[in-house]
Amino acid sequence: MYFDYYYLVLVLPAVVLSLFAQILVKSTFAKYSRIGCSRNITGAGAAAYLLKVNGIQGVRVEGVAGSLTDHYDPASRVLRLSRPVYGESSIAAVGVAAHETGHAIQHAVHYAPLALRSTLVPVANIGSSFGPILAVAGLFLSLPFLIDLGIVLFGCAVLFYVVTLPVEFNASARAVAVLRENRVLSAEELAGVRKVLTAAALTYVASALTALMSLLRLVLISRNRRR
Repeated sequence: MYFDYYYLVLVLPAVVLSLFAQILVKSTFAKYSRIGCSRNITGAGAAAYLLKVNGIQGVRVEGVAGSLTDHYDPASRVLRLSRPVYGESSIAAVGVAAHETGHAIQHAVHYAPLALRSTLVPVANIGSSFGPILAVAGLFLSLPFLIDLGIVLFGCAVLFYVVTLPVEFNASARAVAVLRENRVLSAEELAGVRKVLTAAALTYVASALTALMSLLRLVLISRNRRR
């Protein structure tokens, strides 16, 4: 029976971290969703206001189904906020809305990592879907070129995850800054926003680490098979 030592040592700890990060972000978001902000401004209202004061025009703010499905679409210039964010006036709602507005600000100022991440999306989608499959197929069929192709494709997906980190960290930093500078939230409320965004950031770190460890696992298995 084959024992996957590399998965146990490399990938499994990252998967456990990912599960912990998901639990943390949901619990932190839930906690601060129950605390209203003093200005009684909704997530949608905060996003619209922050776009305006930063001189960003032509970006629509729309509601989207689900929870924690918030995102900024640079291609269509639409800032989509989930139901617990769009119409709610909680600290969590305003914080998440400000984070997504941070991405719109990045787009407006041509933030290089955001542009790179957008460029990587098509190849990253292909790499994450087919890279591991091709690599594993190459291992079973003893076809080195297929193994290498799979690893290269999956490597592109891993690069996407890595580039995502500075994009998300920078968006959170911008969110806190614009909320503070425009006095949308008090200092105490901003502390809550930081906790929500820090928990969210951990999910991106865990995802990048899981992808990186999975790639390293494939490389090491491939190297061992070729000896």
